[in-house]
Amino acid sequence: MNTGESAGQRMRAMIAWWDLTDAAETAGTLQDFVAAEEKHWAEIPGLLLKVWISDPDTRRWGAVLLWESQEAARDAVLPGSPAVRIGHPVDFRAWFDVVATTGPGLAEHLSASGRRPAPPGTE
Repeated sequence: MNTGESAGQRMRAMIAWWDLTDAAETAGTLQDFVAAEEKHWAEIPGLLLKVWISDPDTRRWGAVLLWESQEAARDAVLPGSPAVRIGHPVDFRAWFDVVATTGPGLAEHLSASGRRPAPPGTE
């Protein structure tokens, strides 16, 4: 990615999910967890977006997070994890460099924060 930012300042995305197959919890029963926790996530410095995700067919439940940088993610003090309620640690977690963004809401937020989306096709 060629955005004029150092490698440590690139936006990063993280995807994580739990397999709920053997858990007492379902995406539906975790709705109250999300409702209670979403206000805590809204004020974390460096977190641009958190999207809770679920797939009832595969019984997966988790989140996609968009961070200003790896440092912001590393330094963040996070609210409670659903792992205790689900009964085991996250089953999958992966980090990605953000190479481009689109969407009017996100673009407006990034502009307001002084960040800019990466041009498509840059590396």
